Formats: sequence, structure tokens, C-alpha cells
Amino acid sequence: MRTPSTVSRPLLSWFARSRRDLPWRAEPRDPYRVWVSEVMLQQTRVDVVVPYYRRFLQRFPTLDALAAADEDDVLALWSGLGYYARARNLHRAARAAIAQGGLPRSAAELLHLPGFGAYTAAAVASLAWGEQVPVVDGNVARVLARVLRLDGDAAQVRERAWQAAPSLLPAGRAGEFNEALMELGALVCTPRNPRCDACPLSRTCAARQHGDAESFPAARPPRSRAVLVWAAPAVFRGDGAVLLRKRSEGELFAGLWDLPTAAVVAGEVRTALTRALASCGIVRPPLLIPLGQVRQVLTHREVHVLLFRGRRHAPLRSTNGLRWAGSAELGSLGISSLARKCLRVACGG
Repeated sequence: MRTPSTVSRPLLSWFARSRRDLPWRAEPRDPYRVWVSEVMLQQTRVDVVVPYYRRFLQRFPTLDALAAADEDDVLALWSGLGYYARARNLHRAARAAIAQGGLPRSAAELLHLPGFGAYTAAAVASLAWGEQVPVVDGNVARVLARVLRLDGDAAQVRERAWQAAPSLLPAGRAGEFNEALMELGALVCTPRNPRCDACPLSRTCAARQHGDAESFPAARPPRSRAVLVWAAPAVFRGDGAVLLRKRSEGELFAGLWDLPTAAVVAGEVRTALTRALASCGIVRPPLLIPLGQVRQVLTHREVHVLLFRGRRHAPLRSTNGLRWAGSAELGSLGISSLARKCLRVACGG
């Protein structure tokens, strides 16, 4: 018979021996640092996150420091980590939390802050504050799908895992248990080739007993990615500075600096270039030389950028949404990986 203790005891014993030494696990837990790590870890590997986390905390060591920062500074440190809405919501939530006296101490209250969904709220509340609430991410959902033999695809299994998880929590140790489940999914109960022989829950796991662990969760049908085609003129000033535009709310990569771009519709590249330049107040396009295509594959879409280079002779002043940036400034701006690739090509290196 499967009881909370038959899951929690072997799991917590394994976690005590096998847990990774990660910078956000330093005791005593700081709720702010736990929160930053959880946001960074969403859809991003641990080995990628660690250096970003250290740089971010060095620059913004406290909730107050993050709340007082400019969004550009926050996005600059996030540059290359992807999913930039995470950084913007992190910044907004820090300001909202400071306005109400600090980070709330319960998952229910945390849900009212920007960017806090059920997972992030429960993770911060249980890991930092010790609240007795379950946490379900992709790793936890996969572990519970196999242990409990939960039917359905990834989305259905995650919902069922949220329903099942509360009954498994050991009294007073929810945070440690949640973290142990996540660690097990990351290190042992992996999507492919799970190490069932090394799993502390092998005796309890229903899928292991049936010999079909890799069948849970059920495979999701492959989805085709939408392809976006943009035209992007890289306009340079006489001193070598390049014209950048801050991407607006609702655009892909909102809040980041980028070359001016416009969608190519029905193959009309020149029309798209004219629109991109007009968004910067340039009504008389300079001579533009084609530089080729730059591609970036994102989670749900693929972006193809048709890149051009030109020179601006007439004066054009920087504004809140436009700026000229020299090569020395580019490293300190919030710029997406795709935009950096385009700039490397446009700048000849």
C-alpha cells in the first residue's frame, strides 16, 4: 500500500545524500534569492542558470536593489537567458512587493504579484517560508505520473499531479520534499532513459512495476513552429554607432533594444524595410545593402531576419524609444540573443 511515508522517507533520505550544491540552496533560505532562482530556472537548465544567477545577485543583492533598478539594467543582465517576460515581471513584482512591505509569506498572497503562477508561488512559499503546500513543475509531474501511474499527456498529468501531491507531503517538511521531487526528476527520473535502478522510489513506483516508466507521461503530438520573417535595416551613423529601437509592449522581445524590424508580408521585403525605418522616424530610406539572413529557433516559433546595412547622414536624435549605440555600449543593454547575432553580422564580426 502506498502511503505518504512510503514516498517521503526514501525520497528525503536519498535527497540528503544526493542533493546538488547549488548557490540558491544556501541556508538559511533567503525568500528573494529563492524567488530569483525559481524564475530563472523556468524552462532553463541549471548549468545555464548558475552564472546568470550569480551575476544578477551581485548586481541586485536584495529585493530593494532590484525594485530600485531601471528596467534596462535588469534586462541587460538577463540578456541571453531568454524568455524575457520573466525578467520584466520579476522587476515589476519587486516594485509591487516593496510597495506592500516585502514579499508575502503565503502562496495565496504571492499569486497577486506580477509573474507569479501556481508553481512559482508555491515554490517560494514552501522553500523559503516553510508553507505546507505542494509544488508541481515538469520534473515533479513526471515523477508522480510514473509513481502513481497517472494517465494523460503532459498537460493533463500536471493537473492530476497538482491534485495528488498534497496527500504525499510529509508533515512540516513540504519544502524539502518538494525540492527532493524536483531533484529526482532532474537527475534520476528523466524523460528518457530513467535510472530506475538508482531511484529511491523504485519499490513504490507503479510504472516501474509494470515496466513502462517511459510511457508516462504520454507523448505529446509534435507541434509545428510558426515561422516569422522580419526585415531589419542596420543603420549606422558616421561614428559607427548603430540605431536601435526599444521593442514595444505586446511585441516579441518586448522591452529589449533591437534593430528596427517589420514583418515581411507576401514577400514584400522593401515595404517591410520602409515600415521598419518609418517606426524610427526615417521617411527617406538610405541606400541599403543586403547582408543575408539570420535565424533563431524559439520554443514555439522560428524567426528569420533579412538583414540590411545602411548609413544615416542626416541627424536623428535619440528618444525614449530610440538610441544610437556604439560598440562599447552594446554589452550593457538589454538585447536578445537574436538581436546580438544580427548586430555581429551587421558590424562585420
